[in-house]
Amino acid sequence: MRGMRESFVDLTTPHGSMETFIVHPDEGGPHPVVVFLMDAPGMREELRDMCRRLASAGYYVAAPQLYYRKVREFNVFENGDRERMFELMHSIGNDMVDGDVGVVIEHAAGDGDADATAVGTVGYCMSGPFALTAAAAHSEVVKAAASIHGVRLAVDADDSPHHRLPQMNAELYVGCAEIDEYAPPEMVQAFEDAIAETGANGRVEWYPGAHHGFVFPERGPMYDRDSAERHWQRLHSLFRRTLHAA
Repeated sequence: MRGMRESFVDLTTPHGSMETFIVHPDEGGPHPVVVFLMDAPGMREELRDMCRRLASAGYYVAAPQLYYRKVREFNVFENGDRERMFELMHSIGNDMVDGDVGVVIEHAAGDGDADATAVGTVGYCMSGPFALTAAAAHSEVVKAAASIHGVRLAVDADDSPHHRLPQMNAELYVGCAEIDEYAPPEMVQAFEDAIAETGANGRVEWYPGAHHGFVFPERGPMYDRDSAERHWQRLHSLFRRTLHAA
């Protein structure tokens, strides 16, 4: 396995200091950038390990702590405060995270280890729509965007991902759990219909028998190893096609 280099950096945004975990191979760069967007429970070692797994395939992976406007750190698995988790989750939205992703891309553009002309985004659960709308907001550089058991894919709002498909130049991948109260079939179908209507370059894939959160071992009974591994295969294939990693 190639050597890795990782760090925590505080990125300055108009709204405060955003702690961001960065990991990439220690040689062979510059590496295509992947912006990894966290799920609602918050940044934790499990997510950083996922970043490391992506980076080991030849990417510069950056994972911002999206709740930075309210808290320095948050991990519901450590503090058990689900009420606070929902407060934090509802405190951010697509346009806000689009700006945060822009700050990450700007930082990467100034790092010799990163190739910020080739960017992928991936978001889980609450961040599924963020990964997609960031592809619209930064269409000049975002070449791939993936939503994994993402929520709010097609809602009655101007910034809904399905409305912003015409602004995206990225190849899109949307992986959906068959059993997911947060992403019901009719919403996913509306997003898939919008892909067909706009001619966007993307696809929706269902994971039969899988529940919301199937990627994460820490989700206990929701974790589905076979589905999780399939999602990794899809991500690596998507980024290999579009970001041209070594």
